[in-house]
Amino acid sequence: MITNKKPRSSDTDSNYMRDDRTDMSEDDDRSPPSDSIANDSCPTRTCTPGSGSGSSSIPEYPAPYPDQVLENVLENVLWFLTSRKDRNAASLVCRLWYRVEAMTRSDLFIGNCYAVSPERATSRFTRIRSVTLKGKPRFADFNLMPPNWGAHFAPWVSAMAKAYPWLEKIHLKRMSVTDDDLALLAESFSGFKELVLVCCDGFGTSGLAVVASKCRQLKVLDLIESEVSDDEVDWILCFPDTETCLESLILDCVECHIDFDALERLVTRSPSLKKLRLNRFVSIGQLYRLMVRAPQLTHLGTGSFSQSEDVAQGELELDYVSAFAACKSLVCLSGFREIIPDYLPAIYPVCANLTSLNFSYANISAEQLKPIISNCHKLQTFWVLDSICDEGLQAVATTCKELRELRVFPFEAGEDIEGPVSEVGLQAISEGCRKLQSILYFCPRMTNAAVIAMSKNCPDLVAFRLCIVGLHQPDHVTGEPMDEGFGAIVMNCKKLTRLAVSGLLTDRAFAYIGKYGKIVRTLSVAFAGDSDMGLKYVLEGCPKLQKLEIRDSPFGDAALLSGLHHYYNMRFLWMSACKLSHQGCQQIAQALPHLVVEVIKHEDNVDKDEYVDTLYMYRSLAGRRHDVPRFVSIL
Repeated sequence: MITNKKPRSSDTDSNYMRDDRTDMSEDDDRSPPSDSIANDSCPTRTCTPGSGSGSSSIPEYPAPYPDQVLENVLENVLWFLTSRKDRNAASLVCRLWYRVEAMTRSDLFIGNCYAVSPERATSRFTRIRSVTLKGKPRFADFNLMPPNWGAHFAPWVSAMAKAYPWLEKIHLKRMSVTDDDLALLAESFSGFKELVLVCCDGFGTSGLAVVASKCRQLKVLDLIESEVSDDEVDWILCFPDTETCLESLILDCVECHIDFDALERLVTRSPSLKKLRLNRFVSIGQLYRLMVRAPQLTHLGTGSFSQSEDVAQGELELDYVSAFAACKSLVCLSGFREIIPDYLPAIYPVCANLTSLNFSYANISAEQLKPIISNCHKLQTFWVLDSICDEGLQAVATTCKELRELRVFPFEAGEDIEGPVSEVGLQAISEGCRKLQSILYFCPRMTNAAVIAMSKNCPDLVAFRLCIVGLHQPDHVTGEPMDEGFGAIVMNCKKLTRLAVSGLLTDRAFAYIGKYGKIVRTLSVAFAGDSDMGLKYVLEGCPKLQKLEIRDSPFGDAALLSGLHHYYNMRFLWMSACKLSHQGCQQIAQALPHLVVEVIKHEDNVDKDEYVDTLYMYRSLAGRRHDVPRFVSIL
């Protein structure tokens, strides 16, 4: 069973639910035409004098080359095209459109850092101001990928430093970033404004200090679920002593003490600050001091939401309720990392205005949740631990009629743990929150009836991820496989693009997915399936499939080879602990030479099994990468 790592953030406009940005054409289904160079010499038209015109001649006027006129018009039009999908389509019309689309692109999205080389990207797109770059596949979040696999930022920042000295924004996800990379970034881009690092590692407070001191126009510094080493550098002190441009500062993942006095001064001289998320070393008393100085905040991560160990008497007497009441623009609340429930009434004044609430660190009961959630009528995003039980979810369903996204995480993950949420809570949500579009739900047991009810009550679902903890769990009432429940989801939810399946599933469930999941783009499978036919149904029936993640399932070579027609159209395929042989993987590599086929050997597997540990395949214009670690074989 896939278990999620500890949830960290849920701001719908700041965290990594920021998925789709403008993509580059190299990541589309087809390869674009080769670059062509426009003829810069414009022919001139000479008007010869006619009869009776005398000896004077009419001046020569340059006649614009027809393609140049079209290019100018096209350039003006394409500036307004922001959709990644639309831009990819435009670049495939012809060579002229391909060239002009590249000239007018300012935002570059690369979904796999190995899909194209930095040199190719920077030579084609010459006017980029914002770059989003993704590295390791998602299963790296669950410790399924060995450390030091790759996804290094170094070659990218080196190429961008030369090509884009005007670059303003960099968003990285699951990349390996060093302090030297951050130093080069800070020194190369004089007008740099925005750095977002999601699930990144390899850097520390030294690198952050360089960014803080040299990026004088910095507006956004968001560290989300990243691993930041403590170099014993007070990086907060390195921000300019003058008024800053900061609009967003997210540091809740930083697992080391920060200089609070320096942070307080920074917040005070940042009048544009709207988003602030604090780490667990910030006490509720310190939070109070920051809120008093920044009542303009719209997004707040509270830090520990408990007292410091050496709490002063004055901290006990602070009016926390008034501090929250003064933040009249607050719409997003998170944090609560080491919560003392007695302080929860302090947030009552802001509940009516909240659109996003993250309790995914707060071990609270249904009784503690009810007074809060009963006032959250505008809530659209809610993350919470299963400690609220089915009763808490019923309270959510009663009040939160505008809810669009729900995530319920396990307080204690384990197959033998009797979790407190079940099909009762899921059915209550489906009946009360009918505008729901995305759900992630961890539970120890489930029924087909509850899943079918959700498919009918919430037809606008775009993402449905049901994680039934425990191997091969059937419908706990009927004992039947969960086939009909997941079948109903793909049949009735016509907008579904993301699906995660679990529990006892037969090939019938995958037949449903192949038959009805025509727009599913991401599919995650764990401990499911009967035979190769299950995967065949999916690969032959889901034409829009881009990302396929499979672990601990019985699919073998025959299933893998059934997708030969589709792999070039996918971003990646991940299969771990399945029944794939080296020979089967080699056949794929030979049949699809432009596909990179990586076989990953895990160090803890000392036996030479007949099956590969992990297969990771992805399309690439760059071919075999040059930073292959010893435990990876590229076929």
